[in-house]
Amino acid sequence: MQKRAASTQDRMSTITKESVKGFLRRNLFVLLTIAAVALGVMLGFALRPHNLTLREIKYFAFPGELLMRMLQMLVLPLIVSSLVTGISSLDSKASGKMGMRAVAYYMVTTLIAVFIGIVIVIVIKPGKGHRDSPVASSGTIEPVHAADAFLDLIRNMFPPNLVEACFKQVREFTSTRVLQTIQETVVEMIPVSGSSNGVNALGLVVFSMCFGLVIGSMKQQGQALRDFFDCLNEAIMRLVAIVIWYAPVGILFLIAAKIVEMKNLAEVGGQLGMYTVSVIVGLLIHGLFVLPLLYFLVTRKNPYTFMAGLLQALITALGTSSSSATLPITFRCLEENNRVDKRVTRFILPVGATINMDGTALYEAVAAIFIAQVNDMELNFGQILTISITATAASIGAAGIPQAGLVTMVIVLTSVGLPTEDITLIIAVDWFLDRLRTTTNVLGDSIGAGIVEHLSRQELQSQDVEVGNSVIEENEKPYQLICHKNDSVKHRNSETPM
Repeated sequence: MQKRAASTQDRMSTITKESVKGFLRRNLFVLLTIAAVALGVMLGFALRPHNLTLREIKYFAFPGELLMRMLQMLVLPLIVSSLVTGISSLDSKASGKMGMRAVAYYMVTTLIAVFIGIVIVIVIKPGKGHRDSPVASSGTIEPVHAADAFLDLIRNMFPPNLVEACFKQVREFTSTRVLQTIQETVVEMIPVSGSSNGVNALGLVVFSMCFGLVIGSMKQQGQALRDFFDCLNEAIMRLVAIVIWYAPVGILFLIAAKIVEMKNLAEVGGQLGMYTVSVIVGLLIHGLFVLPLLYFLVTRKNPYTFMAGLLQALITALGTSSSSATLPITFRCLEENNRVDKRVTRFILPVGATINMDGTALYEAVAAIFIAQVNDMELNFGQILTISITATAASIGAAGIPQAGLVTMVIVLTSVGLPTEDITLIIAVDWFLDRLRTTTNVLGDSIGAGIVEHLSRQELQSQDVEVGNSVIEENEKPYQLICHKNDSVKHRNSETPM
């Protein structure tokens, strides 16, 4: 009995060691990234007393800047190749159904996020009380009309030049026109077409989807193009596997530099502190309860196990504050850790990183009502409804880059007549909240991919069966040809006279 007990203990200890080694091997990236976040925070607070100059902070943040540049370098070919291969590998019926499910999921989760934000900011009332001192504006912020913003959104979907879409977006600017008449002088603000720096991801997504559909409909003729984009996508993912080892170093310096850069942490208090708490509570409710509940209701699987496989992508989103830059790592986590079908991830993730911004929509709703409370402005039901609709639409147009939400905030504020210069109130804490809402955006995209894959499993299985049947038919053709030749030879031999 003692020998058996001793042997059992030895087996248990061996299994434990092997399992621990396997766990460390599988989750090495995640552990390194978590350690980088913790070290970055500690290093940032340790360097604050040294009062580094802006030049020194810039030099210090250089390793983090390199990470951002590496990830952004991969985003453009990754969006195009993944969308083209993903959609061309699906038949039109499957991609159409998948697209409808994805859009329905995006709209539902974004509206829920806005609703949560509005309820929390009305209940907590972070802007209650008067402003202690006027905040000096760093510059005039140009008002943007909601109609112009919506038209810009549609214009960006159809770029006139694909090469220009890789580094520029369409944007309407307002220009003043003075009309001099005999009776009076009329000053009119008119929109003028222009452009701003930044990848027009929406235009590239629309083009890639259409291009993928056309290649898919070409069947055998489009096989060469399908192979090309599939090979390009595989090459980019291999580059991601190399860059990912550098990610913890870059994240460490990005977070440390941001903490050092803040001028006075004590100033971020009072109303601004309550505003920060309101946004964090909203994001936690949406990310930890609403999205997992949706996943469970649809798939009947444990959502937190699914989220554990996304830890590397979520921490990278926290460090980089860019859902587009996190896209390569999100692909890796979903396909390798959670075993989500590549046909789904290549279709859903690039679209989601462009138009599905749950965290941004929630933040914009909270920020708009917070600014109204600070200015003692009572918003009626119609104005709150306008904020919810505009925040949803503005989040679709928000770029997947750091602090893009501040740009679209102007649209939300002008839609209900709130002062746009008060955006300077929330800039002090926006760098931190931007990281949290980006993490929520990435989580929403990933859970959406899991839900869409579950709903589309019948279409995917039927497509696999069709592909399998076509391969069997192709393999049978040479055999049938050989059999036919043998039969004809036998027939000729039987007809020849002895």
